Amino acid sequence: MTETASRPTLEAVAARAGVSRATVSRVVNGSEGVREPLVERVRRAVEELGYVPNQAARSLVTRRHDAVAVVIAEPETRVFADPFFALQLRGISKELTAHDSQLVLLLTEGREDYARVGRYLAGGHVDGALVFSLHLDDPLPGLIRGAGVPTVFGGRPGWQDGTRSAEPATPTVYVDSDNRGGARDAVRHLVGLGRVRVAHIAGPLDQTSAVDRLDGFRDVMVDADPRLIAEGDFTPAGGERAMRELLDRCPDLDAVFAANDLAASGALRVLRERGRRVPEDVAVIGFDDMLPVAEQTDPPLTTVRQDIEEMGRLMARLLLRGLERRGREDAVEDIAGAPPSSVVLPTTLVRRASA
Repeated sequence: MTETASRPTLEAVAARAGVSRATVSRVVNGSEGVREPLVERVRRAVEELGYVPNQAARSLVTRRHDAVAVVIAEPETRVFADPFFALQLRGISKELTAHDSQLVLLLTEGREDYARVGRYLAGGHVDGALVFSLHLDDPLPGLIRGAGVPTVFGGRPGWQDGTRSAEPATPTVYVDSDNRGGARDAVRHLVGLGRVRVAHIAGPLDQTSAVDRLDGFRDVMVDADPRLIAEGDFTPAGGERAMRELLDRCPDLDAVFAANDLAASGALRVLRERGRRVPEDVAVIGFDDMLPVAEQTDPPLTTVRQDIEEMGRLMARLLLRGLERRGREDAVEDIAGAPPSSVVLPTTLVRRASA
């Protein structure tokens, strides 16, 4: 048998640093009011002894769990097949890791999962939540509001226009891209190429990103033939179905703006099957600029770039900033500084061979 070395204690750190136990506790828990030379001595002692704070005890002091729930309102089959989610999770993970917080991933496979997610969030296991890929009839916002968990949303929430509860609440904070402006840029580019029968493969219209991109398409193609619009679902298969519908209805179309890169990849496959050359016969533009998709299509895809990883990073940053502000407000009655506000990131058109 081997003896297990005893864990260093607060008292041991205090003795090594030559300070009181209370001073060590304040430094370890991130409290203010300790002079910088003492902070450095404590940190050095912590490193030398290999001291690891007891998380349960620390939570009692700080009322923080150093854990954040990431809730994706999609089934796992979609989450793990779509590189969009991997990029957003990478950005979130990088920011949380830099602040020594853990990521807890929660997915909603079916309606029965919402109650489970709601119970978990209300159970005090996490400091806050990052929620994205919401649908307009999603019960998650109500569950989150009931749980009282600080939250940042990915994407413009669909209830901002008052379609949800009008009861007063904390302002909704979200991170999004300029979906409507990016769509306008894409369609203007197609029109600038001389295309006149421009079609649109929309995303699922119960999601605000898809609605905004459709609105951007209509901003440019004001008198577009309704038959030139087909709804997809942000997947390659959905893009294929929509492209077949469009070609059957409007065989003379000469351009397609797809609501995301995956739908565009499906559209390209169908165009190839039907003998349509891209871009000579039909120009194609996507949305996202997910490199594993956009650079691998045949031909490489012209698309609207949104910084997906940065969106995830900003979501986490806004949540952590709000939690820090909340903690300071608990400590002092008056505090300067505005609460975090929503962020809309710009988009850019990335030209490749498809348009």
